[in-house]
Amino acid sequence: MDREQELAVIRRAYAKRILAWATPSDPRLEAAFASVPRERFLDPGPWPIMRYGGYVLTPDADVVYLYDDVLIGIAPERGLNNDAPSYHAPVLASARIKEGEHVVHVGAGTGYYTAIMAHLAGSSGKVTAIEYDPRLAARARDNLASLGNTTVVQGDGAAVDFEPADVIYVNAGATHPADRWLDGLTEGGRLMLPLTRVMERNVRHGRVFRIERRGADYLVQSVMGVAIYPCEGCGRDPDAEAALAAAIEKDIESRTEGWRRVTRLYRNTEIPQERCWLRAPGWALAYE
Repeated sequence: MDREQELAVIRRAYAKRILAWATPSDPRLEAAFASVPRERFLDPGPWPIMRYGGYVLTPDADVVYLYDDVLIGIAPERGLNNDAPSYHAPVLASARIKEGEHVVHVGAGTGYYTAIMAHLAGSSGKVTAIEYDPRLAARARDNLASLGNTTVVQGDGAAVDFEPADVIYVNAGATHPADRWLDGLTEGGRLMLPLTRVMERNVRHGRVFRIERRGADYLVQSVMGVAIYPCEGCGRDPDAEAALAAAIEKDIESRTEGWRRVTRLYRNTEIPQERCWLRAPGWALAYE
């Protein structure tokens, strides 16, 4: 067995382990994780891997270290990582990207998870990758250049214009669903949105919600908890963050999980407070 064959086996085993986190099970997503070489989207090794207490360099530059459920620093001085696959697997499974769809990836970083989405969209679909940081956008553009169905745009993901999207995958902590995202969804389109508040060491903690457009309605399902790097630009608003923090604190104090019962997003504040898990200026997450 040569090295490439060995790595193919390692990637298949990695994909199978990672997809054990995903519900529903998705063989197409497993194949995507098995097909995309993670090392192509990172600096040469050894690599800084996040452990409790900080980053630890891998012993050497063997790419086998990358095929595990680890966060790998792409700008360690900023705490910016290639995120843990066990986070993305269930969120991508919930997004249910289909062949031929248009996916907008907000916060593309260096493009690893963009490439997985491009694999799912296929040659008949397309991915628009948006990255705020000019240096990361340039790296993503180089890393994804060989994919014919992917375009990289540098800019604010909550404000950049894009064609109507079947899936908008926000890969950074926001405080609210930007109008650009809600307006940009097709009928049946899905917005994967991590809503986060600031906690210790400036880390953002919160919940990922799946928001599906049905005419003028937006149906909501909670997906999972999250601790993720924050959006830069228009994706964060202090009033919305205060409302989110209050909703989370209320759950903690009352020992309830109100976020589990959220089923609707309203783009107004006319919903009575008792029906809302969160009500912020101009929008609300409600129980019905």
